[in-house]
Amino acid sequence: MTSTTEQFADVAATTLLRFATAGSVDDGKSTLVGRLLHDSKSVLTDQLEAVEAASLKRGQEAPDLALLTDGLRAEREQGITIDVAYRYFATPRRRFILADTPGHVQYTRNMVTGASTAELAVVLVDARNGVVEQTRRHAAVAALLRVPHVVLAVNKMDLVDYREPVFAAIAEEFTTYASELGVPEITAIPISALAGDNVVEPSANMDWYGGPTVLEHLETVPVSHDLTACHARFPVQYVIRPQTAEHPDYRGYAGQIAAGAFRVGEPITVLPSGKTSTIAGIDALGESVDIAWAPQSVTIRLADDIDISRGDLLAPSGDAPATTQDIEATVCHVADRALSVGQRVLLKHTTRTVKAIVREIPSRLTLDDLSQHPNPGQLVANDIGRVVVRTAEPLALDAYADSRRTGSFLLIDPADGTTLAAGMAGESFASRAETTVQADEEGWDF
Repeated sequence: MTSTTEQFADVAATTLLRFATAGSVDDGKSTLVGRLLHDSKSVLTDQLEAVEAASLKRGQEAPDLALLTDGLRAEREQGITIDVAYRYFATPRRRFILADTPGHVQYTRNMVTGASTAELAVVLVDARNGVVEQTRRHAAVAALLRVPHVVLAVNKMDLVDYREPVFAAIAEEFTTYASELGVPEITAIPISALAGDNVVEPSANMDWYGGPTVLEHLETVPVSHDLTACHARFPVQYVIRPQTAEHPDYRGYAGQIAAGAFRVGEPITVLPSGKTSTIAGIDALGESVDIAWAPQSVTIRLADDIDISRGDLLAPSGDAPATTQDIEATVCHVADRALSVGQRVLLKHTTRTVKAIVREIPSRLTLDDLSQHPNPGQLVANDIGRVVVRTAEPLALDAYADSRRTGSFLLIDPADGTTLAAGMAGESFASRAETTVQADEEGWDF
């Protein structure tokens, strides 16, 4: 008999795909998304009428399908995508959560946001321009975020007379580059988003292409959402102590399960303190349950009265991550201001935020040839590089390769709360037992 957990994982794996679109400016991302929504009959009548009316006001005879996603006034006026636009649609075979991300270099940070939870990335290339620097940057971000599937959509094939050699040359260049970055699977598809070629319906203009359309690939690509198979992690968001006559001794720890599953009676370890206990109960939606799994939001009760607060992490005692104050990671710098060696920052990991100092910036990735520029001293907007960060308090990070949820973090400017960089934990230095935290008057030297 199939367990509840197996049923949940099976349903999630077969019905939902999270994907993001990316590409350089004017490569046609919003038009592709609009065409995908329109031709899959996922656009409501009033939405289509509004797009048609807006297109007529701009002097366009045919509806501009890009307006289905470019919702901000500034986006429509400038004809570019500025913010991440999320769209939800479905076909009989699968449900989709789509993130249409900007192509302009100054909005690469938005692409990081949109792709951070994606299982597939559609990278568009204008057939007339081929692979450009921003294409390489988006491929690098997809590889950095460990997006398992990448689709190269060579768009505007109608403007190059649907010539196969043009498509083949671009596909070969991109595939070679992305493979060197470590992207595990790349699928190249020639399309015309404006004309609808190979988006939803096969193109009559490219009979030399025998692969799937974009929608066919999205509907059939194998995607696993089985977070229950990952290392179980529960970041505490809030401590619940009602102290009422009805529940005088109730103490629960509320939050969202980041990965894995938790069961009543299971031994757990609280990090970073290292204290242990046993799960006495799990409350979900006002009812007690025997098991809960990611991404459910629950309240966990423990058998022992332990000092636990927001930011602590619960993990199975036999599978708890090591804690460390020295973190080596790859980061994508997303702020306008630079990140420099010696800079004081805040590091936010799950629900925990601690003070930290950037000790080293060992290298910066050069996108043209994938070489490492050693010791750049600082990272500027859209740079991808390695950093070594020292935190004031121990953190329980997983390797990003093992868990995208608990292996990621943000670096934040303590002065105004600006997000400086998105980090993916790689190799971290082991904590040294003899190292102690000694703060100065401002609490920053450690």
